[in-house]
Amino acid sequence: MRITRRGFTGLLGGSAVLPFLGAKGALAEDKVVRIGFQKYGTLVLLKGKGLLEKKLEAIGYQVQWTEFPAGPQLLEGLNVGAVDFGSTGETPPIFAQAAGAPLVYVAHEPPAPRGEAILVPKDSPIKTVADLKGKTVALNKGSNVHYLLVKALEEAGLAYTDIKVSFLPPADGRAAFERGAVDAWVIWDPFQAAAEVAIEARELRNGEGIVPNHQFYLGARPFVEAHANAVEVVIEAIAEIDEWTKANTAAAAAELSPSVGIPEPVLVRALDRQSYGVKTLDEAVVAQQQAIADTFFELGLVPKKLSIADAVWKGGA
Repeated sequence: MRITRRGFTGLLGGSAVLPFLGAKGALAEDKVVRIGFQKYGTLVLLKGKGLLEKKLEAIGYQVQWTEFPAGPQLLEGLNVGAVDFGSTGETPPIFAQAAGAPLVYVAHEPPAPRGEAILVPKDSPIKTVADLKGKTVALNKGSNVHYLLVKALEEAGLAYTDIKVSFLPPADGRAAFERGAVDAWVIWDPFQAAAEVAIEARELRNGEGIVPNHQFYLGARPFVEAHANAVEVVIEAIAEIDEWTKANTAAAAAELSPSVGIPEPVLVRALDRQSYGVKTLDEAVVAQQQAIADTFFELGLVPKKLSIADAVWKGGA
């Protein structure tokens, strides 16, 4: 269901649900929501519109924004208390929870499986995922595309150990991909769209049929339990941006382009693959996250079994 102020208040059960508290103490006196965002996504759209500042000012809060190169780095910022709230793909919260971060899943966007893909150079002899055997694949460790790679290899009858993995953040991954230092690159939008438009990178496999590719909104449990009014406002603002962007993709791309330094055609392509409509987590989404966590534990990528349900905010104490 879509989240409204009344519905979200009911979900909270009188508590709050939002940003990470930082490791050093409560934010009640400061009344600042410190938001971590990435180069692309609903939060960067929200920042560009300036909508949240106006809404939070009305209830006495300020906003501080910090950009991160990818989800794992953002959640590390949350874990050490540098920011309080953020949005990432499916995999970063699993690694963060395994590392002991006091995170809670607040909400999510619907699946966007086409918004991440395994790319190869346009003239690469690699035609199928099975052709990746023995090849070097670049990706950002612990990001949402990590799971895409695992499932795509499984679908093709390959083990994770059948390829060579090069862990690189997006900028370094693009550079290695362009100079031929890696055979394939697993990446998400807008970096995916930028590579497709600028260097005609060819899509080998996207997430359709094998991974949902949700975006999650995550907060630190202590902050989440103390600021219901701020939580309501942030979620409402996200819902408004979702609705506006869905109906005005070209306008959103034009507005975003100068601030993020990405050409409009790239942003239009990426926005067309994004999903919209912020929702609370239901049992199906929790089960999907649990499957990812279990897979990474079996592969030895996380050190212990996790319970995703334990990290989902249920609106009670």
